[in-house]
Amino acid sequence: MKILVINAGSSSLKYQLIDMENEKVMAKGLCERIGIDGHLKHSPLVGGKPVFDEDISLPTHSEAIAAVIDKLTSPEYGVVTSMKEIDAVGHRVVHGGEKFACSVKIDDEVMAALEECTPFAPLHNPANITGINACKAVMGDVPMVAVFDTAFHQTMPGKAYMYAIPYEYYKNDGIRRYGFHGTSHRYVSSRCAELMGRPIEELKIISCHMGNGSSICAIDHGKCVDTSMGFTPLVGLPMGTRCGDLDAGVIQFIMNKYGMNIDEMLNILNKKSGVLGVSGVSSDFRDLEKAAEEGNERAALALEMFHYWSAKVVGSYIAAMNGVDAIIFTAGVGENGKETRAAVCEHFGYLGVELDEEANSKRGQDIMISTPESKVKVFVIPTNEELVIARDTKAIVG
Repeated sequence: MKILVINAGSSSLKYQLIDMENEKVMAKGLCERIGIDGHLKHSPLVGGKPVFDEDISLPTHSEAIAAVIDKLTSPEYGVVTSMKEIDAVGHRVVHGGEKFACSVKIDDEVMAALEECTPFAPLHNPANITGINACKAVMGDVPMVAVFDTAFHQTMPGKAYMYAIPYEYYKNDGIRRYGFHGTSHRYVSSRCAELMGRPIEELKIISCHMGNGSSICAIDHGKCVDTSMGFTPLVGLPMGTRCGDLDAGVIQFIMNKYGMNIDEMLNILNKKSGVLGVSGVSSDFRDLEKAAEEGNERAALALEMFHYWSAKVVGSYIAAMNGVDAIIFTAGVGENGKETRAAVCEHFGYLGVELDEEANSKRGQDIMISTPESKVKVFVIPTNEELVIARDTKAIVG
């Protein structure tokens, strides 16, 4: 079975074609600047075919999907001979609300539910829906599956997902903590259990997904019991450009003093805050580390804040689960930032956490970076959300 995995953004579309017989990626690519002008980078990973990396016209997502299919099946760049070899499509969908606690085959009822969830993720769900409709238009009756970022977190108990505001806002409007990056947390926690040679049902795991967007997840016996993001991906840790946890009174103060409306305020909190806002240098942690080494105090402060908040959340989840067996680092910063991993783990010496400096210097592989004597195991596990989407699609489509 060959499965096409689609991750549609507002002006982009990432994809992978995966052969589920061996779970190998046959091709991957990215359509950018959809609706503006258009660019496609398509990389065949089997058959020795060349990479296609050129500007092409992409007025809508339908043209992007058509371009992807053309490249996947073309004699020069393709890895399959025709569309008939693609058995199903798996779509990443950001928000499933309370309606979806697992992946589902897409039908009219599911599409209607996705539309209902759009107010919860106005920047993401419309793009996901557009990608699904574009695939339907180009690929016809090929079965499709939706895999939700929020689904993994639906096991959180009410004490973790409720806000302490009048209950009717939850009852009438669905205002609660949903969490995100669920597909990533699900993959790395399962992989961690494999590496430890133990059933995940026996383990208490904390997964740190650290990138431009960052979230931490407490996984108790295979189930999410808490996560740092909330109603939106804005809260939790300070991130690349997002503020993380913030007193709502600060928002009122700034808006009143500077005459801002809520859209202007949210633009600041989403795109101009986080480590970028504190440092004034960059949202890229590599730039911050370089600037800090050169004596930039604000860059150093931004890094310290990120490390401190990460350790604080990890510590609170150890308390919530009454212990921890393993801590995982994943995503761009988690997988590549040895300084970040060391800084966070320094806070847990009292638990017997010991890092192996040589192992912590490695990157791009599944590896235990704690010493054999460490009482809590620490891992770096590169995330693979596309593989989770493909596996779910295969299981549902059969």
